[in-house]
Amino acid sequence: MDFDLQWLLIGLPVAFALGWIGSRFDLRQVRRDNRDAPRAYFKGLNLLLNEQQDKAIDAFVEAVQNDPDTTELHFALGNLFRRRGEFERAVRVHQHLLSRADLKADERDRAQHALAQDYMKAGLFDRAEQAFRALEGTPFAGEARLALLSLYERSRDWKNAAEVAGRLEAAGSGSFAARIAHHHCELALEADERGQPAEAAVALQRARDVAPMSPRPLVLAGERLAKAGDAAGAMAAWDELRQRQPAAFILVAGAYADAARAAGREGAARDTLAALFAKLPSMDLMHALGKLGAAPPLLPYLREHPTLSAAQHWLAQPPETRSEDGVAAVREAVARAARPLQRYRCAACGFEAQHYFWQCPGCLTWDSYPPQRVEEL
Repeated sequence: MDFDLQWLLIGLPVAFALGWIGSRFDLRQVRRDNRDAPRAYFKGLNLLLNEQQDKAIDAFVEAVQNDPDTTELHFALGNLFRRRGEFERAVRVHQHLLSRADLKADERDRAQHALAQDYMKAGLFDRAEQAFRALEGTPFAGEARLALLSLYERSRDWKNAAEVAGRLEAAGSGSFAARIAHHHCELALEADERGQPAEAAVALQRARDVAPMSPRPLVLAGERLAKAGDAAGAMAAWDELRQRQPAAFILVAGAYADAARAAGREGAARDTLAALFAKLPSMDLMHALGKLGAAPPLLPYLREHPTLSAAQHWLAQPPETRSEDGVAAVREAVARAARPLQRYRCAACGFEAQHYFWQCPGCLTWDSYPPQRVEEL
């Protein structure tokens, strides 16, 4: 019994010492691994900052292979692949992250968002839509809705675009009323193309209800009435447009004059257009007044607004009606239009200057300016 107790007294300290040595060995190994992982990460980051993406990717791949549990390296690697246009490799990286059962909830949401961006950049819109919709209820929900809105607008899915924009506005992400109005206007145009005027009228009314100050619903409403032969109704719609958005009314000034002639209301239309021309002079209003036989004098307009359109209109007049003042005004209009084109443009960065430079002031590249001006290229 004494013998057993003696060995016990000796064995306990030995076992404790061996355990302590083993723990210290494991601790040193962990510290070594922790030192190696940041070293590989910082190596890749340094290469990335030095715009050596190929070497940076190699460094990140090596780090991921040495420590496959490092999620940040996976995210960095996936983002690099996406920036380089290697969308398939980016998708694989983020799918690998999502397949991990030990991934935290916030990192899983982040990986899902990154995967959706991969699909979007790759043009896989159906998969991108599913991936973004899976982010509903996560911290990335707002960004996902904005991406879905862009996706639906790009694919001309106006119904879903209006629905997502409405949810964004309800969530306090800003005002999307004007954008939603455009969506309903597009739906109205599609309904007209399908031969469903009642559905088109409902869509236009929704557009007006969502954004009463938006000019496009009134423009389309007038165009639809004019096409249906209701010239007076078209004028009424465009008169409302003129009262709410005078600048946008200029877009339909010519059609307004045509509707006035069809409705036998040339006099009232002339007064309306002349009053607007006095406030917002433009060539569109001048042409509209010309249709009604009340075109204002061109030369005063050309002097005050030396544009190429006015100059072209003046040059279209008979030669015997031209005056020296008109020639001077045309010369001023041409000089004004040519001024931005009489510059030299750097072929490396696009910096423009009136004088020729041997070294670009913008990007400091030598001999990057062609000897020809912009208008001569």
